[in-house]
Amino acid sequence: MLAAALVTQPVTIFLIVLGIILCAPLLLNKLKIPHIIGMIVAGVLVGPYGFNIIAKDSTFDLFGQVGLLYLMFLAGLEIDMYHLKLNLKRGLVFGLLTLAIPLVMGVASSVWILHLNWLTALMLGAMYASHTLIAYPVATRLGISKSPAVLISIVGTIIAVVGALLVLAATVSVRREGALNSMALLRLLVMMILYGIGVLYFYPRLTRIFFKHVNDKVTQYVYILTMVFLAAWIAQVIGLEGVLGAFFAGLVLNRYVPAGSSLMSSIEFVGNALFIPFFLISVGMMINARVILEHGTLAVTAIMLVVALVSKWLPAWIAQKANGLSAASRTVMFGLTTAHTAVALAVATLGFNLGMLDEQVLNSTILVILVTCAIAPIVTSGAAAKLKVEMLDSEDGTGDNLIKRTRHNNTLISVGSPLLAPPLIELAVLMRNDRGRHNFYAIHVRNENGNTARAVSRNALEEAAKAGAAADTKIETLDRFDVNVVTGLVNAINERDITEVIVGMHRRNAIIDSFFGNNISQLLKATNKMVIITRCFIPLNTLTRIMVWVPPKAQYETGFGRWVRNLARLTHQVGCRIIFCCTSECQPLIRGVIYQGNYGIRCEFETVEQWDDFIILSNKVLIDDLLVVVAARVNSVSYTGDMIEMPQFLQRYFAQNNLLVLYPEQFGEAAQSIESFADPNRSDVQTAPSPLWLKAKAVWRKIVK
Repeated sequence: MLAAALVTQPVTIFLIVLGIILCAPLLLNKLKIPHIIGMIVAGVLVGPYGFNIIAKDSTFDLFGQVGLLYLMFLAGLEIDMYHLKLNLKRGLVFGLLTLAIPLVMGVASSVWILHLNWLTALMLGAMYASHTLIAYPVATRLGISKSPAVLISIVGTIIAVVGALLVLAATVSVRREGALNSMALLRLLVMMILYGIGVLYFYPRLTRIFFKHVNDKVTQYVYILTMVFLAAWIAQVIGLEGVLGAFFAGLVLNRYVPAGSSLMSSIEFVGNALFIPFFLISVGMMINARVILEHGTLAVTAIMLVVALVSKWLPAWIAQKANGLSAASRTVMFGLTTAHTAVALAVATLGFNLGMLDEQVLNSTILVILVTCAIAPIVTSGAAAKLKVEMLDSEDGTGDNLIKRTRHNNTLISVGSPLLAPPLIELAVLMRNDRGRHNFYAIHVRNENGNTARAVSRNALEEAAKAGAAADTKIETLDRFDVNVVTGLVNAINERDITEVIVGMHRRNAIIDSFFGNNISQLLKATNKMVIITRCFIPLNTLTRIMVWVPPKAQYETGFGRWVRNLARLTHQVGCRIIFCCTSECQPLIRGVIYQGNYGIRCEFETVEQWDDFIILSNKVLIDDLLVVVAARVNSVSYTGDMIEMPQFLQRYFAQNNLLVLYPEQFGEAAQSIESFADPNRSDVQTAPSPLWLKAKAVWRKIVK
């Protein structure tokens, strides 16, 4: 019986755990050892089989289980669904290989080398077949989570774990009832199908409704965790492992948690800082390293370890050869699928309690868990670095000079009020160029210097900075005092070498007011940079489609490639479809920009040849879609006389729709200068009223119409 732990006070226990989480990475970085190893080894040292500093009580059982579910949830959440579908068939084949080969080798070695009975051998075969993605944080940290090797391994994990659980259920049924209960297995299969259909149907609908009505990030985070643990709990109720439920929930909720969003940053931060380290430490606390020299365990352990490693290496080797992958990809697949924890522990515990496994095999199983958990992150870390270099070389090889020249982005976001700042920052961050340097500037321009004006400016910029910090993005704030909004924006554009400007859509406040407002009209004349005007009534992560209307000859504009890449990045982050409504001549060029950028998005095209086709488009845009209109400045190549009617058309038919109007970048200098202090005779576009006769004329036109 184990002696009492040295530390039992909760605050002291938590302090020790936090010290391990803090110091292990700092120490292991110098030794070039993966952090995961440090957490597991630290758990061995402070646990009941080490120096017995901390007892493995219900607290560690709780946090350890939560950490395992969190790890699997993150694995599902961070998957690129587009690339997952591309690698689905290869993943299914790999899953069958990594299930069948360990199962066969495990049964054969247990019967003919360890001389166990067939039923016990089948149970150990289930242990060999299953694995846990304990090394997945290594792949995430090194940026290879979207590589084919990782995606194939993830699909293979689902197949292997489900198959191992079915084999385990069959062996337990035979042990308890004396015969195979086929009805129980059939019931489990039916429940699995119903469970999958239920989660796929209800989770997206509930999440979309919730996110539309609740904007608080803390509440959204709690909702996401609730749905994850609900899926895990239901999975356990029907006889599956909770890790499968958490992973499945991550796949389904993937669509509503963009990788660059503040919600994703919060989920990753909490998991990597607390829950996942707790799980790794709890794994180490279960390991009794002293059993190596007891009861001849070493020989049995060596046999089981060779079977465990070889049976996982062979599927990776076969998959690599069959799919034409590199040696680094093979090693990554082997590293991700070689660790045994969750199902292996369940097999060991259940088999020992049922009298199917003796103490020697039980201790050997625990040692297999220890060694594979130590090997997996080391192998994955070494190969992941090589695979990342291969991915970077491939990206640079496929991109053309145009893409390489546009790696520098400076985005200026005009925040007029604290309320509008967060959605504008969110849009800018989701369009972020993560393949080069991208700077963000939030600006508030005021033409008054009173306390009220300064307070509004300060509050708006503070909200912008908070929104950026929540998404782990630095936002430089600019509080500018200038003659008017347009002058301030243009001066900031010139000073900061801005490449694109994002502004909120003007709200009409008079019958004769224009759709975009005077400020936008003046800004388009004063700068040739890309201007994005946005209005969204729902959160961006709840969009179902992005509908883009592209005018004829848009491919000849200077900023064609830039706006296509911006929309491609937005689509990739949101995870929805994008439909380009454009001419047949423009379609291959848009497709080429997306292909060269390797954005991995669902892209569709509809042929639109003239303005009348755009009018018909109004019947196809739904309330959950984002309508993007690629406009054109006067005298530009793609400008036509029909565009004069565009503001009235948008106001009439799309007043309740999410809208984004985009003016591409143009060659040359600004069309004209704007107001300045040196020219007092020029009118202030923000405050100066129109002449009375113009107002009367506009009202008369409205009445006649």
